[in-house]
Amino acid sequence: MLFLACTESRAPVYRAVVTAGYAGQPGAVIDGRQNFASIGEALEAVPAANSSPFAIFVHNGRYGEKLSVDKAHVRLIGESRDATVITFSASAATPGPDGEPCGTRGCSTLRVAAPDFRAENLTIENGFDYPANLAKSDDDPSKVQNPQAVAVMLTGESDRAVFRNCKIAGYQDTLFPDTGRSCFDRCRILGHVDFIFGAGQAVFQECEIVSRNRRDKNPTGYITAPSTPINCPYGFLFDGCNLVKEDSTLPAASVRLGRPWHPQADPRISGSAVFIRCYMDDHIGPIGYAKISSTDSIGQRIWFDLEPDSRFFEYGSHGPGALVSPQRPTLDEKAAAWYNAAHVLNGWIP
Repeated sequence: MLFLACTESRAPVYRAVVTAGYAGQPGAVIDGRQNFASIGEALEAVPAANSSPFAIFVHNGRYGEKLSVDKAHVRLIGESRDATVITFSASAATPGPDGEPCGTRGCSTLRVAAPDFRAENLTIENGFDYPANLAKSDDDPSKVQNPQAVAVMLTGESDRAVFRNCKIAGYQDTLFPDTGRSCFDRCRILGHVDFIFGAGQAVFQECEIVSRNRRDKNPTGYITAPSTPINCPYGFLFDGCNLVKEDSTLPAASVRLGRPWHPQADPRISGSAVFIRCYMDDHIGPIGYAKISSTDSIGQRIWFDLEPDSRFFEYGSHGPGALVSPQRPTLDEKAAAWYNAAHVLNGWIP
């Protein structure tokens, strides 16, 4: 298996610095770098036709911001993964600028819509409190009925995105790599329902994939919901990852590896998620996958199942959740060799 370390040999040259509590003039140049109190202000300083790496160093702190990256070659480098936190609380039901619910595509904390983005050593979270909302009674008018809450979305012109040593946290629909190629290197990704989903080609290398409990639900969660186009040979590749549970309250065999999402019941989709040499704790059981429904253009509800509507496979799984089951398709060694970072990323070396 070819392993691509998503690193580079040269230290970045920071063009801007963000410091929580900075009280100076936005953009003031100190020691050759522009200074800002918010990440959003620093992103505005990136040239519109940016053609070279624009690295922004973000000091430790909590930054309550909803961010959109629409310029190429932006880099966000945190001071430390767990203490540099970008957070925003919004769900699919949160009103957008027009007063209508913003939907899954409009609720993300970080939206990347330009190529060659990079994030390192920071946390990106959607702070929507799913557990508190779930605990409300169904007749409570404040209960949100569409609790999808995206932390990171890759959309539009996003391609060649790199996330290294990042924590990406949410509950339902945490990470949405919906277009282009992306590499997640040694990241910690948390959620429960379909928390890694979308149509993009994404490689996850040595990541911690952390399932959170969804109390009184069975299954408690689904790790992936890929919507890979049927004409694309690769979707999500998990290479040497650790599939673990957030705490001991998560029941054994209560989490599925994935289900085949078909937006608008599109028949041209065949979701792909492949797990190569991954550790699996006991929350992964013999039932590896689940069916899912979508509504087509005329309002008809259609159900999609493991076969023939998806491409879910694993090879070399180990740990208490690495079970042999007819409901968990496996690859032989020869077939598994085709699922590597070089193939999925199609010539791009991060």
